[in-house]
Amino acid sequence: MDFSPLTDALASKSYGKIADICDELMLKGAAEMEGVPFEEEWPFAIHLLAHIYVNDTNSARFLWKSIPAAVKERQPEVVAAWRIGQRLWTRDYAAVHEAIRAFDWSQQIQPLVAAFSEVYTKRMFQLLLSAYSTISIQDTALFLGMNEDDATSYVLQQGWVVDPDSPMLIVKKQPVKTEQKLDSSKLQRLTEYVFHLEH
Repeated sequence: MDFSPLTDALASKSYGKIADICDELMLKGAAEMEGVPFEEEWPFAIHLLAHIYVNDTNSARFLWKSIPAAVKERQPEVVAAWRIGQRLWTRDYAAVHEAIRAFDWSQQIQPLVAAFSEVYTKRMFQLLLSAYSTISIQDTALFLGMNEDDATSYVLQQGWVVDPDSPMLIVKKQPVKTEQKLDSSKLQRLTEYVFHLEH
């Protein structure tokens, strides 16, 4: 089976495309190799992590269920990838970072895991930003997968403030920037319309 599209996507760090590439390759492989098992060479860990990277836990869950038990027993990295998916599936957000750090990832998968960890931290920050007006430093550190000092430093850079009277962080909502593009043709039509109404 030709994995060059997958290899190219990994090399170019196009992690958002990998789940679709894996899905297409799997369908193509299943059609070409009718009756011939290809599970031994299939990159299940990458496939699972790719679905997790694009926040598609449903697809990751169905992929996990389709993986043969023998593969799960022989490839601990596949099981470790699914542990991340399990934490997401059960909405145990703080445990996601623990699942990431609990396994010594292979050199091929490590960049994908690191990229997911970064994206996930940003997602959790946005979740905290929308859900809280104040939050404890300890809870913030749990959600962001950092120690308390690093979490405090991270959110201070984002404009949050430490409450001087308690170990709490005051969440500062960032103003929503909306850019309105002014199209000269639209302005001309509006001017003509207003002129028409006045006369």
